[in-house]
Amino acid sequence: MENFIAPPRLLLGPGPSIVHPRVLQAMATPLVGHLDPTFLAVMTDIQILLRRLFSTANQFTMAGSGTGSAGMEAAVINVVEPGDTVIVGINGVFGTRLAAIVERCGGKAIRVEVPWGQVIEPYMIATALRQSSPVKAVALVHAETSTGAWHPLESISALCRTYNALLIVDAVTSLGGIPVEVDRWGIDVCYSATQKCLSCPPGLAPLTLSARALSVVKNRRSPCQRWYLDLSLIADYWTEHNRAYHHTAPISMLYALREGLRLIEEEGLPARFARHQLNSRALLAGLMTLGLDPLPPSDRRLPTLTCVTIPANINEADVRSRLLEMFGIEIGGGLGPLKGKVWRIGLMGESSTEANVLTLLNAVEEIGIRSGWVSTPGAALQAAAHVYSGGEKP
Repeated sequence: MENFIAPPRLLLGPGPSIVHPRVLQAMATPLVGHLDPTFLAVMTDIQILLRRLFSTANQFTMAGSGTGSAGMEAAVINVVEPGDTVIVGINGVFGTRLAAIVERCGGKAIRVEVPWGQVIEPYMIATALRQSSPVKAVALVHAETSTGAWHPLESISALCRTYNALLIVDAVTSLGGIPVEVDRWGIDVCYSATQKCLSCPPGLAPLTLSARALSVVKNRRSPCQRWYLDLSLIADYWTEHNRAYHHTAPISMLYALREGLRLIEEEGLPARFARHQLNSRALLAGLMTLGLDPLPPSDRRLPTLTCVTIPANINEADVRSRLLEMFGIEIGGGLGPLKGKVWRIGLMGESSTEANVLTLLNAVEEIGIRSGWVSTPGAALQAAAHVYSGGEKP
């Protein structure tokens, strides 16, 4: 069997994103034991940096062993017990998944649904809280990866406080790309993933719990159904003093996350957020000249993931295949009811650059010219350049 050699790829799909060479190099650092004092110092560094990224002072802030889906499951099953009512906002795949996890652990999921690409407005949550009280928690996806929609959270948090419900937030496609203000917005449980805007390999789930949520976790009526994801046990391992063994941590992955967080710290969050916004505006300006219109409303579009609808005269799957085969560029197609109808283009972390935007638009234009659905060569690139030169956003 020959050695595996990964083909060159420009990762502009919904994840993973491009990984910085410093992060890859960090993964090659020699292993130490997961209770070695030097590794425990690495964990402490990660906690400090994650608190800054989540904008929180929460003592319980850590990186769970597992992908973002593990973070999602841990967030739900630790606070929801059999019989608990949870309001779940559904506007795409991941809201649907949250509801399924609530029901799998014996909770009652009250689904507040809107068409994919739209967002759940605060009045919808207010109505559900009023009609369903008592409610244990409200669960929302801040940045819906399947649609590119961006949820407002502050007013919903205030509603949760009024009805004494926890607020659980999925920040998988937002953390590190747009503001996530855990303390200011009153979020009780917030989880993310390393392979999106943090530009690390998949395999860790950053997670933070408020003191209110941690009290719920530690005072359950019954033990958490999953030992591996039991946050009351994991909390002792991620306590910064007298860490207690829980499981063998993915040491190399945590090396990588520490370096990825250091890169974010060096760039600074305001500059990082502005970079994501600018590149997203330029990409969308170019795509719209090709007849590819955004799915979410203008004030609810994610800068980290652009979701555009595909006209009937474009074979979307064929274009994605040709982008990969001819140019080594990966973008994503639609999921669920949006399959075959949209493209999902990720500009997250290291993937969010002007060079990548222009490379993608040039490749799409070339395929469109060959296929006959682009009649004005260079228009997409010109529109993007207009944004970069300070022109109006789309």
